[in-house]
Amino acid sequence: MHTEDVDLLIIGAGMAGLTAGARAVHNGLSVAVVEIAADVGGSARFAGYAWTAPSDDVMDRQNPRGDSALKRALVERFPEGISWIRSLGVEAKDAQRVLSFGRGHQFDTHHYVETCRRLIRQGGGALLLETRTKRLVVEDGVVTGAELASADGTHRRVRARSTLLATGGFQGDPALLAAHVHPRAADMQLRSNPFSRGGGYRLATGAGAATGHEDAGFYGHLIPSGIPFADPADFVDMSLYYSEHALLYNLRNERFADETLGDHLTAMALLEQPESRGLLIADARVFRDWIVGSYVEGAVAVDKFALAGKRGGRVGLAEDLDELAYLPEEWGYRGDAVRDAVTLFNEQAAAGLEPAPGRELDRLPLDEPPYYVIETVPAITFPFHGVRIDDQARVLREDGEPLGGLLAAGSDTGGLWHRAYAGGIASALVFGLTAADTATTTASRSTRSD
Repeated sequence: MHTEDVDLLIIGAGMAGLTAGARAVHNGLSVAVVEIAADVGGSARFAGYAWTAPSDDVMDRQNPRGDSALKRALVERFPEGISWIRSLGVEAKDAQRVLSFGRGHQFDTHHYVETCRRLIRQGGGALLLETRTKRLVVEDGVVTGAELASADGTHRRVRARSTLLATGGFQGDPALLAAHVHPRAADMQLRSNPFSRGGGYRLATGAGAATGHEDAGFYGHLIPSGIPFADPADFVDMSLYYSEHALLYNLRNERFADETLGDHLTAMALLEQPESRGLLIADARVFRDWIVGSYVEGAVAVDKFALAGKRGGRVGLAEDLDELAYLPEEWGYRGDAVRDAVTLFNEQAAAGLEPAPGRELDRLPLDEPPYYVIETVPAITFPFHGVRIDDQARVLREDGEPLGGLLAAGSDTGGLWHRAYAGGIASALVFGLTAADTATTTASRSTRSD
C-alpha cells in the first residue's frame, strides 16, 4: 500500500474542508483533501450567504441550549471569516439583515469554492476525488491519518499530523436520521448534496469520539408536499420561507407552533406532527408582501404558490374564509374546522389577544381575501446531532478531553445548534479556518520536537 505524509489530511471538500485546505496551504502546511464525490463544493454550491447572530446576546436568545464556547467562537470569529473570503478576491457584499435577527453577507459561493480549489493545488496540495476513507488510523489513542480507496481500485495510506472530518453531516443516511433526528426523519426530502451519508460521523465514533446532542433537531425548511426536487435550484425556489407570516395547521386542524419564530423552526415542529404534514394558509397581504417577495435582499423573487401549483402540489385558492370549508376531503383535513380556526385567530388578533400557540412577531390578522393554501412537509439540509468538538475544532472523547490528532468542522459537528439555527455556511467557514489554524499549531510543535 502506498503511503504518504502530510501536515493536514482533510476528509470532505465542501465549505469547511475547502476553507481549511486553502487556509492551511496559506499557513505553509502540506495538505491532502479527500472527496467521495466527483467534484468539490458539496452543499456550499447551493448557498449564497454567510450569516449568523450579530452578538453573543442575540445568539444566546436564539440558541440558548447550544454549546457556549462554540457559540462565542462563531460570533466573535465571523468577521474574520468574511475578511478571509474578501482576502481571496471573492466579493462579499455589505452586511444585511437575515431573518428577524441575523446579519450576513451575500457572496458567490461558486467563486469561493473554485478559488479554494485553485489555492490548494497551487500550494502543492493533493485533491483526491471519488475517493473513500476506509478507516482512520489510530495509534496509542491518537489519530495519525487514514486508509483510502479510490474509484479505480487504488489503495493508499496517508499519515497526517492532523486529520479533519468535514464530510457534511449524515442527512443522506436514513438509519442515522431515524436514530438521531426522528423516526420519520428518513422520509424527508433532502435539500442538500446527496453524498453526506455519515462518513465522518462513523469514522469519528469508530475512533472513540463523543457525539451529541440527542433531540437537537435539524436545519431544513418547509416545502410543498408531493413534489420531488428536480434540481438544486429547487432547494431555494420550493422552500416556503413565508410561513413565518402565515398560519400552519396539522391534521388535527390545530396550530401547534409560533410560525413567526422562523420557517426552519416550524419545519422541525411539523416533523413531529401526525404524518408530518400540514396546511399553510396565507391571505392576500401575506401573498403580496411575502409569497412573491424576496426572502432576503438581493435574492430572486419567486411566486412560490404558483410554482407549487404548476409542479402538481396540493394547493387551493379560497375567495373568502367560508370557502376554506370546502377543502378536498381526500387531503385529510376538516375544512370547516380549519375555517373556524382561522376565524378565531383573526378575532383574537383584531382584539389584541394572545392566540395559542403564541404569535411573537407578525400578529396581524389574516383577513384580506383571497386565501392561499399549500399543503406542506419538512425537508432536511443537515442534522444538528454530530461529532462533539471544542472551540479549537478538536474532536472530543466521551470524557471531554480532545481525541488526539482529530479535528472536525461544518455539519459533521454537534453541540453548536440545539433546536435553533443561525447559519451553517458561517459555522463551516469559521470552524474550517479554526481547524486549519489548530493544525498549523500542531505542525509547528511537531517540527520543533523532531
